[in-house]
Amino acid sequence: MTDQDYRRALEAASREFEELGAKRQEIDKRLAELAQTIGTLMRLLGLTPTVPLGLTDAVRLVVRGGGVPMTPVEVRDRLHGMGFDLSKYANDLAAVHTILKRLNESGELRFMPRTTGKHQYMLNRASTPVVVTADVIKHLRDNTLEHQAMQATADRLEPPAPRGGKKGGSRRRISR
Repeated sequence: MTDQDYRRALEAASREFEELGAKRQEIDKRLAELAQTIGTLMRLLGLTPTVPLGLTDAVRLVVRGGGVPMTPVEVRDRLHGMGFDLSKYANDLAAVHTILKRLNESGELRFMPRTTGKHQYMLNRASTPVVVTADVIKHLRDNTLEHQAMQATADRLEPPAPRGGKKGGSRRRISR
């Protein structure tokens, strides 16, 4: 295979990765919306879920489905709106704050400080790869060749003979 073939394969793989990432975001958002709808409808019908949702998973669901940065108050209100029972917590907002901070510390969420004092959290999405253009590849190749030339020059240099040390000391080559 030639460099051109590798570049085409890289571009195709990067494009597919970006497309699948966008589809995954759409699916995650739709799943969160449906879970909220199901929770609300079950509450309206007086049904209880067969698998109770914990607060951490409920917060994840709300933030994932929101699609925008949310304050702790907005998260709590959305939990109430979807029928999540927060009555077992003495201070429901403090419980939501705690979960948001823990999810931020674990890297699932990203904390976004605001000057207004209404700090927000959002889903910490993985970075999206970009296609490396020909000029960047040329620059990388040029730097590699320059580095190899410097390494070859350094390998030919030998340190001066040791002074006042053992007689017949060995001479070592410098390698970097």
